[in-house]
Amino acid sequence: MFTGLIEYCGRVVSRSAVPAGERLVVDVAGWGVVPRYGDSISVQGCCLTVAEEPRAGVERLAFDVVPETLSKTTLGGLGAGSRVHLEASATLATLLGGHLVQGHVDGVGSVERIWTEGEWRVRVRPPSELMQYMTPKGSISVEGVSLTLAAVSPEEGWFELALIPTTLAKTTLGALKVGDGVNLECDAIGKTVVHWLRHYGGNRG
Repeated sequence: MFTGLIEYCGRVVSRSAVPAGERLVVDVAGWGVVPRYGDSISVQGCCLTVAEEPRAGVERLAFDVVPETLSKTTLGGLGAGSRVHLEASATLATLLGGHLVQGHVDGVGSVERIWTEGEWRVRVRPPSELMQYMTPKGSISVEGVSLTLAAVSPEEGWFELALIPTTLAKTTLGALKVGDGVNLECDAIGKTVVHWLRHYGGNRG
């Protein structure tokens, strides 16, 4: 479980084939977090497991990424030098400054429009099946970042994000371009409510 508050931006060092899929190695020099083998880390909003015991003095983390994750998220498009959002998993003592994020990507949206004058605003078109979870002023995780839906158009199938200077400074979202793909995780509470109403509550006829 995560909160969607990005702690650090690492850089991809390498990708290489392993029996499980691919080994993703990320430079985390300067982060200050020392996870253990088997710990969960959010990388671009994807919950990944530390695949090797971090060695003293080596400021890199290795993750094994299975084909399903590579095909259903933006991780498959990363290359050496790509910057990635990092967040360690939450504990019962973690300040919940964002919202509850599982690290389970629901789909990849496409950046459709960007405004930078007056305010920094980004329009994203998600997969059509995810629009049912988009609630005005509700929460969404974009590339692992906890954000508020500034505007939602169910009829046209898009939502917009208003990015504050702090978010632009501490994440890579300011570098997004029209056409870029972004990992999306919809609010878990909203997904649960929609699922229950569809299958167990209300008029199921």
